[in-house]
Amino acid sequence: MLGPVLLAASRSAAIRRIVSAAPVTRPMVDRFVAGERLAESLGAVRSLTARGLDVTLDHLGEDVTDRSEALRSRDAYLALTEALAAEGLAGRAEMSVKLSAFGQALPGGHDLALANVTPVVEAAAAAGTTVTLDMEDHTTVDSTLAILGELRTRFPQTGAVLQSYLFRTEDDCRALAGEGSRVRLVKGAYNEPASVAHQDKREVDRAYVRCLKILMAGDGYPMIGSHDPRMVAIAQDLAHRLGRKLDEYEFQMLYGIRVAEQERLVAEGHRMRVYVPYGTDWYGYFMRRLAERPANLTFFLRSLVGRR
Repeated sequence: MLGPVLLAASRSAAIRRIVSAAPVTRPMVDRFVAGERLAESLGAVRSLTARGLDVTLDHLGEDVTDRSEALRSRDAYLALTEALAAEGLAGRAEMSVKLSAFGQALPGGHDLALANVTPVVEAAAAAGTTVTLDMEDHTTVDSTLAILGELRTRFPQTGAVLQSYLFRTEDDCRALAGEGSRVRLVKGAYNEPASVAHQDKREVDRAYVRCLKILMAGDGYPMIGSHDPRMVAIAQDLAHRLGRKLDEYEFQMLYGIRVAEQERLVAEGHRMRVYVPYGTDWYGYFMRRLAERPANLTFFLRSLVGRR
């Protein structure tokens, strides 16, 4: 399986240098990443919202190795919040954050991440938008959900991501299906061991449906993070059967993937939110997109070999 290999490559400095230097890389990256600078990401937001799409913005930055980098991540999001407010975009654009970028993996990382993300959530609320906590590998789940709990005492609109391939996720869905909660359900993109996660795609899909049923039957606000046509159709059927109105859930897809489907859902009256990453630290994100879609990987490798 190439997926785990690519996920490992996303953390390799040597492979990063090779990929970054390849002429074919930039056009491929531009498909999935809205730009390296804040101004470019705002341009993408304006374009998407003009077409009826909502947005969640992710300033790319993981594997933080010291506290100064964590502070730079915090400041990048504070600048983003200020820009969204100034541009009048806060009503259509929220923010997604990875707590690893706020220092979660450093010594004392739980408290450090909470301290760094809190002013971002405060600023988002003041600007009229909100924050969703992205979920990373299974070792971070307890810390991330604990930070979510702390934040929701003051900012109940703070959202979280749950990954259906983890065995624990059905229980987490039940715990987070209450009134006011916002949960983005995804299948999961990290290379997790068989001791904690389903390894078979069909089992991951079945778990996704079970989790989706829990969230849709609950009192919270489900966010269906999937490009899978079957999952989209199942979500629509569940919403209809459970009497959910169109503003009581939403679909979410990645920037540059299944664009026609995104626009189809909007045309049908659904809320469709596009996950828009930006920033200079695009490499890890880009490699995960290749790992998820063999067609993208095949095209990239053929182009890379052809250029050489």
